[in-house]
Amino acid sequence: MSETSSKKLPKAQRRDQLLDIAQTIVREEGTDALTLGYLAERAGVSKPVAYEHFKTRSGLLIALYAEIDARQVTVLKDALTRTRRRLEDVARVVSRAYMNCYTSVGPEWHAISAALKGDEEMEAFQRELIDSYVALYCEAFAPFTNLSEEELHLRCVGIIGAAEAISREMIRGRVEEAKAAATLATLIIRGLST
Repeated sequence: MSETSSKKLPKAQRRDQLLDIAQTIVREEGTDALTLGYLAERAGVSKPVAYEHFKTRSGLLIALYAEIDARQVTVLKDALTRTRRRLEDVARVVSRAYMNCYTSVGPEWHAISAALKGDEEMEAFQRELIDSYVALYCEAFAPFTNLSEEELHLRCVGIIGAAEAISREMIRGRVEEAKAAATLATLIIRGLST
């Protein structure tokens, strides 16, 4: 039990602490070990505290997944603000960020996603996540294309599908990260050039 765990923390700080511990549990012991009861025990709090924050195990896993994703989106948005305003440069930044996400967040990202396959709540969350990425990509690429809003939207959906497929090849060791990012950037540039 850590010194911080037994102290009364503000709700937001407690949630952050619980998410940090949950990520450690997944990294060290896998998702099967992550239950609200075990999380409470490791954090040195009562079970009702963990349940108050996440309600269910799925809620905990989704919160953990969202936390990891939010960090990645922040990194991408920061990189985009520093990027020259050309399609080629924005495509490279988006592609590198996408592939780097898979290599930098660690195995817990994939383990959490796998643990939630078939979970209705997670599937709804993932649809929202994809919609938010499509919106982010549309906003990033809109200044560089003459495509209609509807066509740009559909192509950004396709970009995400291609990014997922290429990242799976990278995770399997079939392509290096730099090559995966370069290939995705090429697809983006060619797909959005008018």
